[in-house]
Amino acid sequence: MAFEGLSDKLQNAFKKLTGKGKLTEQNIKEAMREVRMALLEADVNYIVVKDFIKKVTERCIGAEILANLNAGQQVIKIVNEELTSLMGGSNAKLTWSPSVPTIYMLCGLQGAGKTTMAAKLAGMLTKQGKKPMLAACDIYRPAAIKQLQVVGEQVGVPVFEKGTQNPVQTAKEAIEYARYYGRDVLIVDTAGRLHIDEGLMQELQDVKSAIRPQEILLVVDAMTGQDAVNVAKSFDEKLTIDGVIITKLDGDTRGGAALSVRAVTGKPIKFAGTGEKLSDIEPFHPDRMASRILGMGDVLTLIEKATEAADLKVAEKLASKKNPADFDLNDFLDQMHQIKKMGPLQNVLGMLPGIGNKLKNVEVDENALKKPEAIICSMTLKERKNPSILNASRRKRIAAGAGVTVQDVNALIRQFEQMQKMVKQMMGNKRGALRAMRNMNIR
Repeated sequence: MAFEGLSDKLQNAFKKLTGKGKLTEQNIKEAMREVRMALLEADVNYIVVKDFIKKVTERCIGAEILANLNAGQQVIKIVNEELTSLMGGSNAKLTWSPSVPTIYMLCGLQGAGKTTMAAKLAGMLTKQGKKPMLAACDIYRPAAIKQLQVVGEQVGVPVFEKGTQNPVQTAKEAIEYARYYGRDVLIVDTAGRLHIDEGLMQELQDVKSAIRPQEILLVVDAMTGQDAVNVAKSFDEKLTIDGVIITKLDGDTRGGAALSVRAVTGKPIKFAGTGEKLSDIEPFHPDRMASRILGMGDVLTLIEKATEAADLKVAEKLASKKNPADFDLNDFLDQMHQIKKMGPLQNVLGMLPGIGNKLKNVEVDENALKKPEAIICSMTLKERKNPSILNASRRKRIAAGAGVTVQDVNALIRQFEQMQKMVKQMMGNKRGALRAMRNMNIR
């Protein structure tokens, strides 16, 4: 997971301050020495690290310990605030054009994940009620246009392409096409190169001049570390970018790009790619990312994922239950499907405070929900609605049908009974919960 190594090293540095009632200049310097090394090893820009350590040290020296914090917690509080500031302070949202369509031009080096990110962005905007369209302006990379068509189809967004026609002309025609067919957002996927060259930059400058995009978004690969920052600086000098999208932030990356790019370029990170699925894109929140880095979890993003995955029909079905006994195995199966929609289990669990670091050496089975799903699907409708009839012979038959053991079936029934107890506690407030979901415009 992203920042895993950095998170471990920072927490080890803070542990040495735990229990101290006073911050002395000596123990602050010792802690900051370890923080400096951790940031440099994470491939954070040297100048950025130097400035960051200076700010944190100045705030720590002579700082009064709050009544409910020990010295270690006080330093973590200061580091958290400075990390948040380093990455931009707050979420930078997309801006919109007063005229239709709003045009976003994506650029970046080849291999950064630009084409996939174009589709992810389009899919996210579709969920927000927009009607985006993709324009294929990469005429050099083999199968680039076909790839955009495939991912565009997967998110239900049309793709405008004119083969190997001049990209500038294709982009101009795409605008007219979008206007004619009522598409209010146009995302232009431009060509990338294996390295920055004058030909690439000139073509991008020509496209920019022709279509006058609302925003130019640079897509950079988090796994390239410090190189990503250099790339961002070069693109900004030539094109004046408006924001950055970090891809592959879910991988085993050092995280230096995310911590450096705002400080070096002055341009905000607007989105982050957090997985391989086309739904794995999230707005970049500096405060939440700082919390993740410091092992404090990210409850707000977890709540948003749960809200997005929630199905109002499923919630209404559950709320219609007269009593906890009406909660059956079909409902249990529905709840598992809701969890699966939230994304990889490792990522979901990693957002829980205090859990992420404990999972670093634990292999989380992403197929963990498949076994209980198979067991329930091996039951008859009568058995699902009334699990109390599941005697020994029925359980043996179900186990054979699902390809599991009778012990697995017994374990599932125990989990279901625990869920029933939870439902009993929740049902007292079911109307309020359902009203809250409707207020959040869940569909």
